[in-house]
Amino acid sequence: QVQLVESGGGLVQAGDSLRLSCADSGRTGSYHMGWFRQAPGKERKFVALISWPSAIIYYADSVKGRFTISRDNAKNTVYLQMNSLKTEDTAVYYCAARSDCCTGYGSSGGYDYWGQGTQVTVSS
Repeated sequence: QVQLVESGGGLVQAGDSLRLSCADSGRTGSYHMGWFRQAPGKERKFVALISWPSAIIYYADSVKGRFTISRDNAKNTVYLQMNSLKTEDTAVYYCAARSDCCTGYGSSGGYDYWGQGTQVTVSS
């Protein structure tokens, strides 16, 4: 069974960097992994996706050039490197796993498993 646990969130200043991790105690290695984020009072939005084994990567336009998604299949871990953070990046960040790739990758409904989320706060 897939069990996702995010870590690495925190409070940073605008322009800083953070790296989020999503570890799975199960068999993430065969799943396609995504990151979503949800700001207070707003809907959950797609951030990035990486297929298995890593041939396909998608980003939301709002993070292209600043965020990088990667995965270490040997460690069953997916990462989200976030650089040049902006105040509008403040949100709870969730990792998610899906068994198929990649129709509707931007919709949260296409994902089978979710982590509990990690808070990222970017101050000005």
